[in-house]
Amino acid sequence: MFNRTRIKFFILVGMAAGLVALTGRWALTHEGNWYPSRWGADDERGAANRITPAKILEAATLIKEGKIYQLGRVYETDMPVFGTRHYSLRIPAMSGPLGDNKITWFEEIVSGELGQIGTQFDGLGHVGIGDLYYNGFNRNEFAKPEGLLKIGVENVGAFVTRGVLIDVAGYKGVEHLEGGYEITVADLEGALKRQGTKITSGDVVIIHTGWGRFWITDNERYNASEPGIGLGAGQYLVDKEIAMVCGDTWGVEVVPNPDESLAFPVHQLILPKNGIYILENIITEELAMDKVYEFAFVFAPLRIKGGTGSPGNPIAIR
Repeated sequence: MFNRTRIKFFILVGMAAGLVALTGRWALTHEGNWYPSRWGADDERGAANRITPAKILEAATLIKEGKIYQLGRVYETDMPVFGTRHYSLRIPAMSGPLGDNKITWFEEIVSGELGQIGTQFDGLGHVGIGDLYYNGFNRNEFAKPEGLLKIGVENVGAFVTRGVLIDVAGYKGVEHLEGGYEITVADLEGALKRQGTKITSGDVVIIHTGWGRFWITDNERYNASEPGIGLGAGQYLVDKEIAMVCGDTWGVEVVPNPDESLAFPVHQLILPKNGIYILENIITEELAMDKVYEFAFVFAPLRIKGGTGSPGNPIAIR
């Protein structure tokens, strides 16, 4: 029989567990059962394994009109970049002429953190929890100056799958959410119900916040903060077994985090703990305006050996 001391003990343990779950501090620990991954101790592809032939064929059935929505931003010097990252493009002097036909040509030199500027795809080697990355791989063993020896972006493969837009801004009845607004599970479920849309395993989920309106038009505001998903909404998407989460912001998750002691914990939950990918700084306005909530999604990261991410132009096909 439990005495009062034991009862108090279990109440305190329960309260502590609830507090840990609420604050998301569990997302920062090295402990737990988050590795090896469900796809095996040697896996380097994570949730890309959910893009099965059946999922690709399902995506093809969603193409009804043949209309393409380009979701990638234009890479240009005026675009906002995070922190000290940079981007520059230079065109050397014209080459040629060559041959009797006097052919001439131009080339370009691009400088910058290529996988982490503009529309950017976060690979599994981008974010870790201390020394540990996806599948428990230790950065001391795989991270080299010349590139990652494991979980480089070249391992990912192509995404051809069902895409789902969640128009949270539309659900809240605003043109854009405010910076620092945390998107909750209730927001995601409310928007999905309003749209009549469901999330299934292997989907790519795109979240429309309206924050993209500040891209280049107000870079200072765009970079200072952002609306985005919190740990609760992140876990909700993890439980839905998605392949990737995308957004019209530079980090997809809420910034600053409501818990000031945490730095980008949703990235840790999504990438290293669950092998799900993140795609940032995409265009969502057109999909939201046309109320396109379900579509074929196509994206192929550049096969940069040992890279942490990739630029690119993802597309939605209606």
